[in-house]
Amino acid sequence: MPRTLVIDTATAACSVALLEDGRVIAAIHDVVGRGHAERLVPMIAQLPGGGRADEIMVDVGPGSFTGIRVGIAAARGLGLGWNASVRGYSSLSLIAAAAFAAGENAPLAVVLEGGHGEVFMQGFTASPLMPTEPLASLRPDVALAALNGRTAVGNGVRWLTQLDPSVAAREALPEAANAILLPVDLATLPARPLYGRAPDAKLPS
Repeated sequence: MPRTLVIDTATAACSVALLEDGRVIAAIHDVVGRGHAERLVPMIAQLPGGGRADEIMVDVGPGSFTGIRVGIAAARGLGLGWNASVRGYSSLSLIAAAAFAAGENAPLAVVLEGGHGEVFMQGFTASPLMPTEPLASLRPDVALAALNGRTAVGNGVRWLTQLDPSVAAREALPEAANAILLPVDLATLPARPLYGRAPDAKLPS
């Protein structure tokens, strides 16, 4: 694996990592809530060699509209300046990969904050890591029914546990260093936003 800079700003976390030859060289992970634009570049600069890499991976979502745009803009800008290739991955697949690596049983469902009282949800299985259903933005009650006994992992699980405290659930945010766990087909998405639902603002007709 060539030296790869990973950028993850799709959720409340601001996370960067340098990967090379199948290992994590350095990583910085901070839960900032907001202000990714101000934190991201200084975090990259703290990495060895100022984070310079032959290729860049970026979390394309779903998650925060603003956070996704910040990460992709930074990845594209650095890619242009460094003549580095840029590719994307989904926040959902990253969390699933980390959960399986930590010992969670398959299948599971990743549940992220979706805005407007909804959650983003997608199921995954391991060996190989792959989605078992399309990404969906759902009301918590619908997501709970669709869970169907699976463990829920992500920063949106509180919406489900509020409805049913007995649900097997674990809070989690994407961490850039875990991108090393992704198979090639889940780590080569186009570097464009995967919002999960339509934007709130609409252009005038």
